[in-house]
Amino acid sequence: MRALVISGGGSKGAFGGGVAQYLIEDLKYEYELFVGTSTGSLLISHLALNKLEKIKKVYTSVTQDSIFSNCPFVIKKQKYGGKEIAINHLNVLRNFIKGKKTFGESKNLRKLIEETFTKEEFKELKESIIDVVVTVSNLSLSQVEYKSINDYEYQDFLDWIWISCNYVPFMSLVYKEGCEYADGGFGSMVPIEEALNRGATTVDVIILETEVTYFNRLPSKNVFSLLTSVNAYLLDRVEKQNIRIGKYVASKNNAIINLYYTPTVLTTNSLVFDKAMMQQWWESGLVYAKQKNIELNEIKEQDT
Repeated sequence: MRALVISGGGSKGAFGGGVAQYLIEDLKYEYELFVGTSTGSLLISHLALNKLEKIKKVYTSVTQDSIFSNCPFVIKKQKYGGKEIAINHLNVLRNFIKGKKTFGESKNLRKLIEETFTKEEFKELKESIIDVVVTVSNLSLSQVEYKSINDYEYQDFLDWIWISCNYVPFMSLVYKEGCEYADGGFGSMVPIEEALNRGATTVDVIILETEVTYFNRLPSKNVFSLLTSVNAYLLDRVEKQNIRIGKYVASKNNAIINLYYTPTVLTTNSLVFDKAMMQQWWESGLVYAKQKNIELNEIKEQDT
């Protein structure tokens, strides 16, 4: 069984979409299992339905307003290029007055998911042989959970997709089934092991980070940039551990893993959703996947 795994990575998911498009459209890979975390969970249902142009259009046109019902930060351009976030004091105060536990709210994302992944598409996917699984973090029980489309009805599964993307404390903390849930990346950034445990023998893994670190982060300028740096550090540790464990389990199961990293640093802040950049990243992912497979084929020919 062949599986596609897409890691978390916020706006960098656009690059992952381009890679996935090449694997599905050009290489004609047929996947029976899709496993996603955070931004990956937004992609996989449409990829499983082979609705590549639809998800490309949706994914490369989102803005901050598409995600946040109450955005806790403002985006500022840096002097030497790039962007950084600063606190939107009014919005954060408004959230606290309402008794919320996070700086911002992402209810607009929940609406967007329902608008773009219809009940008819859900039914079509659920009746197929393809399994779609999203990763969530159960903060109450301190454990990672994997939610399959086969186990839930429409509204519940949409909730799990949304929850998988909720990067707290900037986005919504969701109380469901008696527990508090947040972004799946906090526990399983790259869920290779889960794909293998579900029977995959070949796993294509799209990792929305470079294989090695190419930069040092600039000093934090405010509490938000500090929080994003700390979270990025922790998620980076989780990601590397996930990959090591995945490789170990694959070797034990005689399974094949194909890793697709981003070749360059796309952004230092994946909470910033820039339509022009995301359109460019999608195309970059497509070109990168093509080039990588050309190189792999050349290596195979040399070996033979």
